[in-house]
Amino acid sequence: MPRTEVVFYRDDDGSVPVLDWLGGLPPKARLKCLVRIERLRELGNDLRRPEADFLRDGVYELRVSLNHVQYRILYSFHTRTDADRAEGPKTVKRGSVKKRPPVESQPVVRRTVAVLAHGLIKEDKVPGEEIDRALGRMRKFAAAPERHTLAEE
Repeated sequence: MPRTEVVFYRDDDGSVPVLDWLGGLPPKARLKCLVRIERLRELGNDLRRPEADFLRDGVYELRVSLNHVQYRILYSFHTRTDADRAEGPKTVKRGSVKKRPPVESQPVVRRTVAVLAHGLIKEDKVPGEEIDRALGRMRKFAAAPERHTLAEE
């Protein structure tokens, strides 16, 4: 099974919410969260409870528990395509048969990435406003993936 690419969402101001959040955690909690991110890389959409769970509207959570504290990283999957290739003109006069020019048989490459939106500590269930924040970030990411992806150095 191929590994899933995991990317960190970057805000308009250049900050990376998940990394900022991870930086403020105790070392052991940070390590457990990093292990959970690696499991997401390994298993992708097959990652299930108790490690991950679906919340709503395409938003999932990575689940970490340590000393009765519930750490969560909200994420979503985004499918990228290399290019949407045109197949030639579609206009044809009524009653005529016009064949389209042949298109080179290079398949469109689609790949799904997991986009980590932000982290939080929860007491009961994940608040709706946190899911809405993740959805807003996913919309921004979908509109401009390169702008909202942390570039690896």
